[in-house]
Amino acid sequence: MRENWKSRIGFIFAALGSAVGLGSIWRFPYVVGENGGAAFILLYILCLLLIGFPVLLSEIVIGKATQKSPSLAFKELTKSDIWAKAGKMTLITGFVISSFYSVVAGWGLGYLIEAIKGNLTTIETSTQAVSRFTSLSANPYWCVGFHFIFLVLAVAVLFSGVRKGIEVGSKIMMPLLLFVLGVLVINGLSMPDGMKGVKFLFSPDFSTVTPQVFLMALGQAFFTLSLGQGTMIIYGSYLPKKDKVFNNCGIVVILNTCIAILMGVAIFTAVFSTGIEPTSGPALLFETLPLVFTKISGGYFFSILFFLLVTIAALTSEISALEPMIAYLIDRKKMARKKAVLLTSIGAFILGVPSALSFSLLTNVAFNMSFFDLVSFVSINILVPLGGLSAVLLVGWKTKKHLVDLLEDKHKSVQWYFTVCTRYVAPVLIGLILLDLLGVY
Repeated sequence: MRENWKSRIGFIFAALGSAVGLGSIWRFPYVVGENGGAAFILLYILCLLLIGFPVLLSEIVIGKATQKSPSLAFKELTKSDIWAKAGKMTLITGFVISSFYSVVAGWGLGYLIEAIKGNLTTIETSTQAVSRFTSLSANPYWCVGFHFIFLVLAVAVLFSGVRKGIEVGSKIMMPLLLFVLGVLVINGLSMPDGMKGVKFLFSPDFSTVTPQVFLMALGQAFFTLSLGQGTMIIYGSYLPKKDKVFNNCGIVVILNTCIAILMGVAIFTAVFSTGIEPTSGPALLFETLPLVFTKISGGYFFSILFFLLVTIAALTSEISALEPMIAYLIDRKKMARKKAVLLTSIGAFILGVPSALSFSLLTNVAFNMSFFDLVSFVSINILVPLGGLSAVLLVGWKTKKHLVDLLEDKHKSVQWYFTVCTRYVAPVLIGLILLDLLGVY
């Protein structure tokens, strides 16, 4: 018998945990820093409204309608092997993302150990913070080792199933994360030049907007909601038939956006106060917060608590990325859950090793990019949008009336929004972005 979420709040926290994870805590601040600040945020919110939210709704109703993993869900709704292959593509996307995601999560786990040792509260300059991260990430044993340990933790949660593992863990993590984030925001606002960071986040300069920036905003809108990788189809398949979709998904999107922006405030107030470049890239989180912990009262305690919560938040996202492939092996191959978990996790570890070595031995693999940069770019900016496009095309054109009814929201404005976005707006915008990637215009 297929497991279901125990409660509505369980689904919301699990979906929010998947969305928040490293998408909002790690990736959102650095892509905002690299793409112009406030203008990027506005573009990101627009992408959420026109593309992210409709795709989320589409994936949830696909899962809820079929109670199956993506490839089987697509096949059931369309009776087509081609659509089944589109569903399999989302499984592969989630699997690939889980492989490099666990590397970044391993950094968070490694920094938790650094915090326990007291090494993060002795960093007094941005140069020291950058040097610390560079030396750690350049150590292949450190990166691969914590990549492995983090996946072991994910296996432990996934063994417990949906209710006892994913749902319970998410309910504990989210309130704690919000508390620590609130402390960091308050502290950041009180730091010298901290308001420059606020201005960077809330005073848009539209001259920074380019097609590439729009592409990054689209990628972030997908990545932060765990779209296009099978996760939300699986989470939708665990929803009881009586649960409504629109309101639950709306709460997830709103809370996730608020948390991402608060994380931006916590990071960029510290960035501008300490003189770190906002364009520092993927290492921004690890080069910024150690300086905050050095300067605040109780910094040792909060450094441990923060990186513990980063690890837990990352764990909820990692298990959500692995779960579609696990569910597929259970549904399609009739594997026992523990065997499916082990097989998927071992594969993710092996595929993730080159990403873990991208900051030491594999710094330039192709196109002047490391393996980590290459696989993250292809998966987030190409495969994820393709997965989302498949979902909205299926809902908007193949089974539109049936799945619109599954929203169980009789408001005409809601049905109009969902129908127009899934049939026209989201497919056209995603298509334009993919054409731009191919250099068509």
